[in-house]
Amino acid sequence: MPPSSLRVVYAFAREMHPKTSDVFIQYGTAGFRTKANLLEHVVYRMGLLAVIRSRVKNGRTIGMMITASHNLEPDNGVKLVDPDGEMLEQSWEEIATRLANVSDNDLESTTAEVIKEVNADMALKASVFIGMDTRYTSPRLAAAAANGVIALKGTPKEFGIVTTPILHFCVKCRNDNTYGTPTEEGYYEKIVGAFKNIRQKLPVSGDYNTTLYVDGANGVGGKKLNIIKKSLDGELDLKLFNLGGNGGKLNLNCGADFVKVSQKPPVGVEHAPFQRVASLDGDADRIIYYFLDDQNVMYLLDGDRIATLLASYITRQLAASGAHTLRLGLVQTAYANGGSTKYITEELKVPVSCVKTGVKHLHHAALAYDVGVYFEANGHGTVVYSDNAKKTIARIAREGEPEQRAAADLLLNFIDMTNETVGDAISDLFLVETVLCARGIAAPHWLASYQDLPCRQLKVTVQDRNAISTTDAERQCTSPEGLQSRINELVTTYKDGRAFVRPSGTEDVVRVYAEADTQLNADKLAAEVAQAVFELAGGVGARPELPA
Repeated sequence: MPPSSLRVVYAFAREMHPKTSDVFIQYGTAGFRTKANLLEHVVYRMGLLAVIRSRVKNGRTIGMMITASHNLEPDNGVKLVDPDGEMLEQSWEEIATRLANVSDNDLESTTAEVIKEVNADMALKASVFIGMDTRYTSPRLAAAAANGVIALKGTPKEFGIVTTPILHFCVKCRNDNTYGTPTEEGYYEKIVGAFKNIRQKLPVSGDYNTTLYVDGANGVGGKKLNIIKKSLDGELDLKLFNLGGNGGKLNLNCGADFVKVSQKPPVGVEHAPFQRVASLDGDADRIIYYFLDDQNVMYLLDGDRIATLLASYITRQLAASGAHTLRLGLVQTAYANGGSTKYITEELKVPVSCVKTGVKHLHHAALAYDVGVYFEANGHGTVVYSDNAKKTIARIAREGEPEQRAAADLLLNFIDMTNETVGDAISDLFLVETVLCARGIAAPHWLASYQDLPCRQLKVTVQDRNAISTTDAERQCTSPEGLQSRINELVTTYKDGRAFVRPSGTEDVVRVYAEADTQLNADKLAAEVAQAVFELAGGVGARPELPA
């Protein structure tokens, strides 16, 4: 691209999307995420970067999603999606951060440096898909993204309001037409169509009932399920709550993150004893199940529970189909409950990998298996299948013995029901409901498969979250000096004690996680570790308090 073109890019940015703040913004676990009023220049520049990335990938389509996921409504964010529907390649995160934070005066030269650094052929066509969530600030930011794409002569396609996983799906389909049709309707056709196909082969039995309550977090997921429910033909009766009406605020006292962290039911949802409820997050890439008993005590069925449920079902189907050569593995993070890890390794006999927090890390580790199941405890996860696994299962469905063919055929539908590109609350909901139906069980039976250790998560506000460094999949803290030894001392004072700290990838806080033999002890351990973080890592604001 000639220098004169870049001068136009710079002039347009200064005029239409100027950098008005000196706040440093970093591309984190899920892209850029902060207060929406700080993001317009960032999103414009990510439009530029998406075009450059598309050209580096020989004109393949790149995605841009405008969302702050489970954050509250004043926040927003942007993340880039690579051609296979995966997160942006990690080596480009530093480039994104650099481009987002340079001054307007340096934008022209920095853009030119990036183009040269990555050896982008700016004569190639470039394609960028843009989606957004339901935040009131999203349309303005989506427009800035499109302007950035156009400024470098790329072609934007705006999908309007979609879930984050739908955008990932469409990017994958655009670059791989064997995966599906790159439209919202194509997503429904594949995911929902596979669910309906498989449910027609699985009669409802045992304690399973077809009614499911759903907390939509006042976000996009509930709106899309409201469309989907009309086509389910009675296979699943969705009772939807928190769809954004009646003054409900996005993710406020509702949604998967609220339910998981607070361990409380969301507001705005009706409850019946032992009725299972699925709680989505704001952009529908996370899902948490729970139920209340007849004493209104809540029982959580989180990402660990979903992972073990799916892994156990797929393991049985692989055995029934005779696909003994395929290797299934499960990927977790340090947030996975110790009870789930013990159950997976000792009862299911499934290998487990532990990786850093962030779905990109889990996704890549899962690709090492023929069938990789990965979930964060927060409910973000999916299943990925190798080409070898898909070909093997398809061959058995054609050529195996009758019982093997039946099992393989169910697996093929299960694969089609899965959004392999990223964690997807809607796809995962249908996967969970399929397994519960196949096993004929209700939520209490699902819960009884293993015993969770009581746990607690806390946040500590510090001057600089990057003062915390970790290793061993974030289970050990390497700085500041003395913090890990203090955590080790605290852990030894509690039966079944385990704790770790890590800098958040999405907020300016340090996250604390603790487990112990009782809820009181888990709460105390978490509070004591939080105090240690406050003292040794530069805490600001109110000091963490021990529970009474």
